[in-house]
Amino acid sequence: PLARFSWEATTDTEVTLQNIQELYRKFTDECPSGNLHLHEFKKIFGVSSKSSEEEVAFIELVFKSFDTNKDGKLDFMEYVAAVNLVLRGKLIDKLKWSFKIYDNDGNGCLTNQEIITKIKWHNDSNVETVDYICDRIFELTDKNKDSQISLEEFIEGAEKDPWLMEQLRLDLAPKTWFIKTQQKKN
Repeated sequence: PLARFSWEATTDTEVTLQNIQELYRKFTDECPSGNLHLHEFKKIFGVSSKSSEEEVAFIELVFKSFDTNKDGKLDFMEYVAAVNLVLRGKLIDKLKWSFKIYDNDGNGCLTNQEIITKIKWHNDSNVETVDYICDRIFELTDKNKDSQISLEEFIEGAEKDPWLMEQLRLDLAPKTWFIKTQQKKN
């Protein structure tokens, strides 16, 4: 099971020049090929053949969002960028990344179906609850009532409404996982 993503930037654990060498050593220990592949990424977050379709789809989207050169693997620089976002990223950067994860088709706006898919995975709720949450998200964010949520609407809505922030936040805990993994290895 994946825990929740922490939205707050942290000051106690930072990716600095001093610890990049240590990050690299740990990265090469876990990824001797120099690349982190999707199956390894899934394993890190506990996604397996027993996971739901939604979990698999979600973690694949997360992986793709970090794979900036779209070569199907994460190299060290992509890994450092991901760790930096997770550990030190500002709220606005995390919201932009979250929006990118929701936007399955990459068209720059969120539809009802993209939100519903995420809510189903996050809440494991009945259809009525999912529909209610989705309708409320659109009511709070879709200012121009075009049945799509733009990045600007997404960010503005999340920043001003705590309930909405809770619904739109990421559903995984790379920060928690990363800190625990590093502590085990020290």
